[in-house]
Amino acid sequence: MREIIITANDAGRRLDRFLRKYLPGASLGEVYKIIRKDVKVDSKRRSESYMLSEGETLTLYLSDSSLASLGAPDPSGSGGRPAGQKKTKRSFGTVYEDGSILIANKPYDLLTHGDSREKKDHLANQVKDYLAAEGAYDPRSEKVFAPAPANRLDRNTTGLVLFGKTAAAMRGLNRMIREDRIRKFYLTIACGEIREDLHLSGVLTKDEASNRVTVTDPGHGDCLPGQKKIGTVVRPLRTLRFGDGLCATLCEVELLTGRTHQIRAHLASAGHPLIGDSKYAGRSAREINRYMRDRFGLTTQLLHAARLEFSPDIGDAEGLGYLAGRSFEAAAPKRFSEILEKLK
Repeated sequence: MREIIITANDAGRRLDRFLRKYLPGASLGEVYKIIRKDVKVDSKRRSESYMLSEGETLTLYLSDSSLASLGAPDPSGSGGRPAGQKKTKRSFGTVYEDGSILIANKPYDLLTHGDSREKKDHLANQVKDYLAAEGAYDPRSEKVFAPAPANRLDRNTTGLVLFGKTAAAMRGLNRMIREDRIRKFYLTIACGEIREDLHLSGVLTKDEASNRVTVTDPGHGDCLPGQKKIGTVVRPLRTLRFGDGLCATLCEVELLTGRTHQIRAHLASAGHPLIGDSKYAGRSAREINRYMRDRFGLTTQLLHAARLEFSPDIGDAEGLGYLAGRSFEAAAPKRFSEILEKLK
C-alpha cells in the first residue's frame, strides 16, 4: 500500500490522468481497473473523472513490487532518476527567472527533450537539476509534476525556451502558445538576396520515418490527414556578399505557427534555404554551402530563437498576467556572430 498527498502542482488533475503519469508502465485499461479496485481518495472510492484537490490523500492498495513494475517513482525520492544516474552538467543560460517561469537560452547541439538516443543530458533535465539545486523544485515532494518546456527547439537551433516552474504556470504558458499570445522571432542567414518582406503560407506534411517535412501550396480546401497549415514572415535585415559572387541575407523570421522544421522547409520552398542546411537545401545552395564548409567548417544551419514577445492582452493567464507586453531577448551565439562578421 502507498499513500500519496496531493500537492498544489498535482491538484486540478483528473484521477485517471494523475495515475497515468504516476504509473507510466500501466495501460489505460489497467489504470481504469486499478481505479475500480485499488484506489481510494480520502478513504472513498472515486470515478476516473474525479478532480483531485490539494491536501487529499490518495491511497494505492498495491504491493511495492506491483507499483515498481508499473513504473511508479521510487518513494525514497530519486525524482524519477534511475539509480546511479548522475545529475546533468548545466550548459544553458538563464535570460529570466521568477517564482513561476524560467526562460532558458539553449546552446547548440543540445536536445530540448530526450529521445531514444539521449535520455539523460537534455535541456529539460538540466533545468530540473538546476531548479532542484536552487530549492525551487523538490522532486521528493512532487509525484507527477516536473518543470517542463512549453516550446521546443531542434538540437542545432539555439535560443529562448520557456519553462513553467509550477503546474499553474505550465497551464498559462501552454494556453498563451495555443492562443498565439506569444510572438516568436528568429535570426538566420538565408541563401540569395531577399529585398522585401516575405509573407509565406503553406501546408506542411511530415514524414516520420525520415524526420523530414515538405511544404506545398495551401490551395483553398481543408488540410488532408497529417497536414498542417503554416505561416511564416521573413524580414530581411542585411544583404551579405562574399566569395566569388555569392550572396545571402541576414533575416528576422517570425513564426505565425510553430511546426517541426517550419523555418528551414518554408524558406527552402521559397527559394531561400538556410546556409549550411544540407537537409532542405537544393542545388541552388550547393556553392554557398561548400564555401561555408570550407571557410568556417559549417555543416548545419545557423538558426537562433532571438526574441519572445508576450501579447498585451494575455489576461491573468494562471497568474502570469504580469508578463503582458513584455519582451525577452537572447543575443546570437558567438559562432553565429563570428560568421556573420566575416561575411559582411
